[in-house]
Amino acid sequence: MRPYAERPARAIAQILADLLVIGWVVLVVQVALAAKELIDTLQGPGRTLGDAGGAVSGAFDDAARTASGVPFVGEDLARALGTGTAAGDALSTAGRDLVQTVATAAVGAAWGVVLLGTVPVVLVWLLLRIRWIRAAASARAVRDVDSDLLALRAMARLPVRRLLAVSHDPAAAWRRDDRVTMTRLAALELRSLGLHPPDRVPDPPTVPTSAS
Repeated sequence: MRPYAERPARAIAQILADLLVIGWVVLVVQVALAAKELIDTLQGPGRTLGDAGGAVSGAFDDAARTASGVPFVGEDLARALGTGTAAGDALSTAGRDLVQTVATAAVGAAWGVVLLGTVPVVLVWLLLRIRWIRAAASARAVRDVDSDLLALRAMARLPVRRLLAVSHDPAAAWRRDDRVTMTRLAALELRSLGLHPPDRVPDPPTVPTSAS
């Protein structure tokens, strides 16, 4: 299966299209990474909150341990200060949760940019390339065997203005088996796919004659 045309101009155009698609994908990925880095900067407040919560928790924990040594009321003071320790732990947990949420959002946004930016372009490129490969493969298969089939495909597929450049009435030429027009239409079909003309002109189909 040949991925590119035989004619240099069409092959170069196909290669350029491939390079453009690859370049577009690389560009979108770079934009997605930049977006991820930008969103990741929002983790700063979460880290600050987590650090503050840890500092508050540590301060109250130290104070509670110190207060526990006070005679008579030490245990009550330690329990009271323990609520501050719990509040600090809650702040620290909230900070960590915020950091994790921002990190998840950054990854999701990056994937969203990649999928939305590349999937439509790659799908269109892939569908067009597969359609051309199949059409070119079938045309090459009959190029040296059946010019009539190629001429019929040209009349069914190509714009009317291109057909009229070959003959003022391609359908009539087909009906009267105009070999010159059929050969030109076949060559037009091959040229539209970026393929070379046949190495030899196929022989016209033989019509069996009835015995007299």
